[in-house]
Amino acid sequence: MSDVDPELTQLDCSAVIADVWLLLDNECDQNARERLQGHLDSCPSCLAHYGIEQQLKALVNRKCGGDQAPQSLRDRLRIEIRKTVIVHEVSESDR
Repeated sequence: MSDVDPELTQLDCSAVIADVWLLLDNECDQNARERLQGHLDSCPSCLAHYGIEQQLKALVNRKCGGDQAPQSLRDRLRIEIRKTVIVHEVSESDR
């Protein structure tokens, strides 16, 4: 039996997937990091998604030579990614 706090593992998968990039980019506070990591440690599906995103981030970093997108673009992308995950999750539950 795991000694992980149940609250850490009861996050909704769509919320975790939406916030994966915050974790990858070190843009979340310690509490959010612990909640996300706790969920990833107990959810193979989300952990696999995290691994794919981690590889994608590494590939983009290698190919873009460290160029950084403007903050306004990063903010818009973050919003669109969250919308996409939410829309996808809703369509799955309608089936």
